[in-house]
Amino acid sequence: MGRVNRIIGRNLLPLNSQFIHMASKKNLSLEQQQELIGALKIRFGKHKNRHTKIAWEGVQAKLEAHPEKLWSLQEMERTGGEPDVVGQDAATGEFLFYDCSPESPKGRRSLCYDHEALESRKEHKPEDSAVKMASAMGIALLTEAQYRELQQLGEFDTKTSSWIYTPPEIRKHGGAVFCDRRYDHVFLYHNGAESYYAARGFRGLLRV
Repeated sequence: MGRVNRIIGRNLLPLNSQFIHMASKKNLSLEQQQELIGALKIRFGKHKNRHTKIAWEGVQAKLEAHPEKLWSLQEMERTGGEPDVVGQDAATGEFLFYDCSPESPKGRRSLCYDHEALESRKEHKPEDSAVKMASAMGIALLTEAQYRELQQLGEFDTKTSSWIYTPPEIRKHGGAVFCDRRYDHVFLYHNGAESYYAARGFRGLLRV
């Protein structure tokens, strides 16, 4: 998992502080917290290959110490992301939760890339954008490097695709990028940021 940690640490993008503050106001009841932690524990145990050097006890202690993060994890879970631990930041000690659903999360599809792209559409606008929805959830879109690291832990998006973080030098020209897995290979594509498809969502990252 060392390589995962190094790449994640180098490419992680800071979340908008406004949305972090907003997410911190969201709280789950004690019963909801316990139910979510229980579900995360079961998933953690079923997929040990994603976190071979991490013990669940440490993860649970972090979750209980930061209940505001549970709300974001619940949103990841609610929208079909099936979040799981994929590594730990060696510098900060934070655990890294990725959306690990086999296909792009069902509750986050048919989205433009960002709000600017959404507003640019004159008609047939989708309900939201990937960047705005991720920010509201308190999570960040995966970068290309993070997406490729996830694909080393299993096979994801073999029938769907997922928006990923688009570098400014691409976005300023009106484009956005997404990835999928086909023919046992991971592919990076480009599209107009205002486009949206029923089989394309986005995958996120949460640090705890």
